[in-house]
Amino acid sequence: MSKPVVAIVGRPNVGKSTLFNVLAGENISIVKDTPGVTRDRIYADVTWLDKTFTMIDTGGIEPDSKDIILSQMREQAQIAIDTADVIIFLVDVRQGMVDADAKVADMLRRSTKPVVLVVNKVDSFEKYMMDVYEFYNLGIGEPIPISSSSRLGLGDMLDEVVKHFPEQKSQDEEDEIPRIAVVGKPNVGKSSLVNKLVGEDRVIVSDIAGTTRDAIDTKVAWNGKEYIFIDTAGLRRKGKVKEEIERYSVIRTVTAVERANIVILMIDAVEGITEQDAKIAGIAHEKGKGVIIAVNKWDAIEKNDKTIYKYREKIRNTLSYMPYAELVFISAKTGLRLQRLFETIDAVVENQTLRIQTGVLNEILTEAMAMQQPPSDRGKRLKIFYMTQVAVRPPTFVIFVNDKELMHFSYTRYLENRIRDAFGFGGTPLKFIVRERGEKK
Repeated sequence: MSKPVVAIVGRPNVGKSTLFNVLAGENISIVKDTPGVTRDRIYADVTWLDKTFTMIDTGGIEPDSKDIILSQMREQAQIAIDTADVIIFLVDVRQGMVDADAKVADMLRRSTKPVVLVVNKVDSFEKYMMDVYEFYNLGIGEPIPISSSSRLGLGDMLDEVVKHFPEQKSQDEEDEIPRIAVVGKPNVGKSSLVNKLVGEDRVIVSDIAGTTRDAIDTKVAWNGKEYIFIDTAGLRRKGKVKEEIERYSVIRTVTAVERANIVILMIDAVEGITEQDAKIAGIAHEKGKGVIIAVNKWDAIEKNDKTIYKYREKIRNTLSYMPYAELVFISAKTGLRLQRLFETIDAVVENQTLRIQTGVLNEILTEAMAMQQPPSDRGKRLKIFYMTQVAVRPPTFVIFVNDKELMHFSYTRYLENRIRDAFGFGGTPLKFIVRERGEKK
């Protein structure tokens, strides 16, 4: 099931990145006292009690700024607001309520999204509570005092945030129709593909990079089956962006990927695979989604008998961390191999939900250990007791061992390869959890 999305918004320098880093548990955002340092939104998965959500850190909103960087940050914050399920509106008790806070509050009210008003830098509740009450004047609910740097009040804030999460649909209801996110850099033909499948111009197609501003869901019927395609705005390379910040479109990809079962990464055949493509693919890999790489504009390439093999090799080398990804060569413009694309989608859906019986898994495990002994360290050898599959999407396996420290990632990779040899699992990552015998959780 897709996770709810929570965006932290507010003026520059109220402590958004510090709060984000504390909740994410690592220093992901640059934190500096200069307004405008957090230039692109960064995301992380956060768990509070039994709820997991994707949190977005945004650049600060300066409502009236003409400065290019700040106006770009205002736009990225607006995108965060549009894609979020819940918004944390962060203000600064030391600066007090300022005119810009009221303007941001107006912007948030218009969004009609649930807003949790959080007053930061309250290092002493006794000293600052009277100042906290001033923020009632914003008219968007009760202010919750916290100090992100001292980690005070975070529990109360998160309790309030998770109250607003949408009701989770039942797994069956959500899994009925495959959801496919179409991602990639601008101008690779994402919108053209969706339009070709639908048979009408549902998404604006233009040679101007970044024409598709929002993620758009389109229902497509093909050979009697239904699919939902999510078209996203393209991700540009840094060097192509005059104003320096169009990296904020990452968030559209992140939220689209979060909602999807399968991600189609579109690559321009003329340009070939780039570092930016690898970064986009990494988001899908990180989120455990099925991945199909669609090389578009294949009709525009001069070919000989070696062309396709060279392309495959280049893509496999660049995306070496995801050898399971399926590869299809298409033309969104002419409809070349779209039938093959749907066949691949169906196969990946099947692989994502494939369950292997524990008995069969352990036969593979026994055979694998006989062929290659588990590693040892300082005279102590890893013992693997058994393995069982505990989840699908992605297929997830728990391996019970005598000592987790001895389970080297290379041996986990070896076991993954043996499982793939037996069952394929094309197009889907596999997840492995290593536990010591006797561990409950």
